[in-house]
Amino acid sequence: MDEELRMLTIRLRKESGGSEAYERLVATDSLDGLAAVLTAGGQPLWARELAAFRLGCAGDRRAFEALVLLLNHRDPERCASAAHALARLRDPRTARAAAALATNELRTAYALHPVRLLTELRAPESVPALIATLERLLSPQNPYWRVALACVEGLGALGDRRARPVLTAASAHPRLSAAASASLARLPG
Repeated sequence: MDEELRMLTIRLRKESGGSEAYERLVATDSLDGLAAVLTAGGQPLWARELAAFRLGCAGDRRAFEALVLLLNHRDPERCASAAHALARLRDPRTARAAAALATNELRTAYALHPVRLLTELRAPESVPALIATLERLLSPQNPYWRVALACVEGLGALGDRRARPVLTAASAHPRLSAAASASLARLPG
């Protein structure tokens, strides 16, 4: 069992109260059985999350919609597990969905994991979405500086010279200055 799945099962065991349904879901090897949890009515969130995570990590695209919904959840742990599974799912729709979540001004408070996922995916949508998100977050009073920091670090990791202007602007931001300078140093040319 990989570390992400282990952490997820510990968290969801508590949430489920260690029910028999939880134990069956953890024990099953049936992808069809896991997918049925996503389509059946009345399933608790913990069951949907566990099924979607396991399907996503197995590369089963039936998990895509559920994982995107979890990536946009207000609970950071759910977002993190969804991002982990989406990165392993390798669905071509993932980058576009993550970019839409990262750039949505109304969901900025929940954009940290979509931003990190975009960096990991290294998709054509990644750099433009990170630039657009960071440009919005550069005011000194912005409370979402952690999302801005993830954008700065992601742009440095992606090493695309299109990020130079926004990273230069970020270097003047007190909380972003060091990371922006490091990211600028990673850009070619």
